[in-house]
Amino acid sequence: MSVTLLSIFRRREGMSHGEFVDYYEAFHAKIGEKVLAGYATRYVRRFTTPFAQEAGLSDPDVVMEIEFPDEATMQAFFASIADDPETAEMIRIDEDKLFDRGSMKVYRLDERISEMPPVG
Repeated sequence: MSVTLLSIFRRREGMSHGEFVDYYEAFHAKIGEKVLAGYATRYVRRFTTPFAQEAGLSDPDVVMEIEFPDEATMQAFFASIADDPETAEMIRIDEDKLFDRGSMKVYRLDERISEMPPVG
């Protein structure tokens, strides 16, 4: 059974939402693609826009999902980062350029899917 991690992050203070999205896609996502290759089956960034409300710095700027094919592969990924201090430091340095560290939340999803009738 696949394992999905959901992360919710805010941008660092002093960075606009547009700057955050641009930097994330141009730099941070490339690091993610590189380190997740061979482990993850999906790496998705969903940049948020408040719906029917004013945006504030407490709102998340991105909801990120990483899907692994199974528990063993997810554990192997985290072990690979722990065993490579240079890669771990590269990720930490880039996260400091992008995220409000106090806002970083990560959840493991336990998914249930409802069968829905066709639309129309």
